[in-house]
Amino acid sequence: MIINLKQLFSITGESMDIDYSISPEQLEGIKGCVLSSPMTVRGRIFNRAGVVYLKYTLEAPLLVACDRCLKELVKICKFDCEHIVVPSVSGDNDDYIVADGESIELNEIAVSDLLLLLPTKNLCKQDCRGLCMVCGCDLNEKICEHQTIES
Repeated sequence: MIINLKQLFSITGESMDIDYSISPEQLEGIKGCVLSSPMTVRGRIFNRAGVVYLKYTLEAPLLVACDRCLKELVKICKFDCEHIVVPSVSGDNDDYIVADGESIELNEIAVSDLLLLLPTKNLCKQDCRGLCMVCGCDLNEKICEHQTIES
């Protein structure tokens, strides 16, 4: 979603609400990010004292596999994000979002934020016991003969 910020850059106190969805099809080429349903982006872009802020919440229902037992599950990831948007910047600066031609591509920003904020470990439940290292059975469902020998 491309948003033109010309009016926001020029008028102090101006604001714009954001409320839209990104479909799973739009993220098909991104590794590590499979949506089970659309990701929502809700928030505001506003000019406060001549500084343009982008504040939003993204909610992404991700299809992931448990890192211990490999069960597939849907994990709802919800993150609050905040950026300062500038019309231009001299040199390299990762602290700001630069509005190229007074516009920003909000999909790119939201997906980048999602990928940076994703948890490093996904578990189906906090006390997931995982798989047997010998036979591969799911230890959440049964105790195999290898577990009784080792105990």
